[in-house]
Amino acid sequence: MLEELYYKTINCPVCKNEFKTLKVKRSRARVDKIDTDFMKYYKGENPIKYNVNVCPNCGYSAMDKRFKSMNFNDINIIKEKVFARWKGKNYCNERTLGAAIEGYKLALYCGELLNYKKYEIGGITLRIAWLYRLKHEEKNENRFLKYTLDLYEDAYSNEDLSYGGMDELTVGYLIGEILRRLGEKNESIKWFGNIVSDRRIRNNPRLEKMAREQWQITKGELKGAI
Repeated sequence: MLEELYYKTINCPVCKNEFKTLKVKRSRARVDKIDTDFMKYYKGENPIKYNVNVCPNCGYSAMDKRFKSMNFNDINIIKEKVFARWKGKNYCNERTLGAAIEGYKLALYCGELLNYKKYEIGGITLRIAWLYRLKHEEKNENRFLKYTLDLYEDAYSNEDLSYGGMDELTVGYLIGEILRRLGEKNESIKWFGNIVSDRRIRNNPRLEKMAREQWQITKGELKGAI
């Protein structure tokens, strides 16, 4: 086992099973660089691969921060739609990129069953896109970026983002950046322009700097394509 990994004990809220699953030690997670859509690259093992807990007994899957947020109705839904069909695959040990993607797709399925907020589901699909980027599978990366874009646009228009661990400006920035990555330059420029002209951006100088840089880069890319 890699030295930066350790086993964490998890209690499943659905089937009450106790299991141990690997995580990356925070003290050993060293960021090497960060992409413009916030994807982090690490010098050692990537913590993103282990952020989803998958119960080996019932199949219930969710990211760390969401795993225990279950009510009686949620538990019954997972028992009926997931547990009853679960084949008992184990994702608790060292994960390849492929296994990590499978774990996130299980979390995506559970999130859709439980009617997560759009921004929450978008957080899952964005990470799937990142993992495909690490696998150098551009077609699949772009497919999940498009999925994320649709979710974030819906969330931006229809959800209260003040309680989501993100905020309206960050989601707006990500929409602009995903549009840029998907080749939608004109729409991307509009989103970046809206972000940098919003007075609230002054409270987040790092995001303002990134938005202005991507705004200028995208305008340059569009001009060069003409």
